[in-house]
Amino acid sequence: MLSERLLALRKSRSLSQKEMAELFSVSRQTVVAWEQGATAPSVEKLLAIAQYFDLAPGSLLENPQSEQDAFPAPNYSALHEWENYASQLEIELVQSLEEGKDAAHLEGLFHEAAKLPEGPHKQALADLLFQMLEGTGQRSDYPYEEPSSYPAISALAAHAAAVPCPGETVMRKKLLGALLGRVCGCLLGKSVEGMRLAELTSFLKETGNYPMRRYILRSDFNEGVAARYSFPLLERCYADTIRCAPADDDTNYTIMAQLLVERHGRNFAPKNVADLWLALQPKNAYCTAERVAFRNFVNGYLPPDSARYKNPYREWIGAQIRGDYFGYINAGNPTAAAEMAWRDASISHVKNGIYGEMFIAAMIAEAAVSSDIKTVLEAGLAEIPPRSRLAEKIRLVMQEFEAGKDFDALLEIIYSFYDDRNPHHWCHTISNAMIVAAALLCSGQDYGRSICLAVQAGFDTDCNGATVGSVLGMMLGEDGIPETWAAPVHGRLETDIFGVSEISLKEAAETTLKHLYLSK
Repeated sequence: MLSERLLALRKSRSLSQKEMAELFSVSRQTVVAWEQGATAPSVEKLLAIAQYFDLAPGSLLENPQSEQDAFPAPNYSALHEWENYASQLEIELVQSLEEGKDAAHLEGLFHEAAKLPEGPHKQALADLLFQMLEGTGQRSDYPYEEPSSYPAISALAAHAAAVPCPGETVMRKKLLGALLGRVCGCLLGKSVEGMRLAELTSFLKETGNYPMRRYILRSDFNEGVAARYSFPLLERCYADTIRCAPADDDTNYTIMAQLLVERHGRNFAPKNVADLWLALQPKNAYCTAERVAFRNFVNGYLPPDSARYKNPYREWIGAQIRGDYFGYINAGNPTAAAEMAWRDASISHVKNGIYGEMFIAAMIAEAAVSSDIKTVLEAGLAEIPPRSRLAEKIRLVMQEFEAGKDFDALLEIIYSFYDDRNPHHWCHTISNAMIVAAALLCSGQDYGRSICLAVQAGFDTDCNGATVGSVLGMMLGEDGIPETWAAPVHGRLETDIFGVSEISLKEAAETTLKHLYLSK
């Protein structure tokens, strides 16, 4: 029993109860109560005791019970890592330090706790560490200003000017182009989503598609070729094996946003988004930050707490792939698009995770009225805090492009900051937004070239292909997307949304057009 272990430990060092009490800043009566089993130390005190007596963290919590008395514990190893905060402590530590939290003194505890086997003791330590982080302030020397509330973001943003969008005939083609552009860009990257750059480049070269200029096809390779790569190529979908665009979270969210506006209008609230998530898709349709937010909704955490509670993925790419629709229905008005995107992003993300969605939504709104990529990027930047990490890195890409760097050189710069073998880097908002910016700048406003650059760069290939495709699709319209890209999807899209198994892109574009002119 814990009481007996504490008594034995005290006596092993020949400590009196008074001396024990002084060591751990409690009263002698508290030590007596511990040793009699009347009360137990807090987890924080247990950690201090374990450290003093050179014991592994959590070891004091071990309390073997008879099989008859033991209550069945959850099988923690069966939990998906996205739903198990304790399994992601290393990511939480890095995320917290990147946000500027004054948490360097906790690094040792995080590293030690992360080494523990999955179980109730690790869960208890993870809970404590989360509480300690919540009480941690910002570093005094942190150079960025990154609020998460919309009023604070808006107060820092420059804001892009709104201009009237083209007429209904032009917008119909632009909206269909944006939807089709997103779907085809997603399909291009979906075949190799998760394949790291070294293998991706080797595979593309081996199949005669480097630099990329077309879809990856199943007919490009046989089982022998596939066996040379660790990535599961045989398990993927390809443009020559589908009858329409396959379901993907990158396109599910676009259709869900349409359903959101259809049901709640343009003035939807963050909680409306959360409720729709619970109603329209199963838990397994959500990933990383979205899966955590879904779990938090179920457990009663409402936005914006749902974005913060035990969410180590709070600046990952998930929100950045959800903002397109708000750009579509605010064509010519980047500020309105970004504000809607904030309402969506705030249920699952904070800071740069939110800015990523605002940045993309604003760019797409601007792309409806501009044919200049730099202007589009500037419109996106105008809606986010200028002293944010995202703004800093996007401006770096733009400056290096202006200085004459080509796409390969820009990619080297991106990879100097981010390693695609690191999951936190691979799925982060900023690394992928930099690729989006580089692909748009170097595309020459050619749709096919733009999505190919976005995908061959690695990182989150389907997300970046979809986002770049959406921006160029809006700018160029339906006629700007060559038939070689449009043909495999046959104008149709599958979804994982309850009650929406497959949709027509033309019909979706008509609904989007209606929402564009929907009264505020």
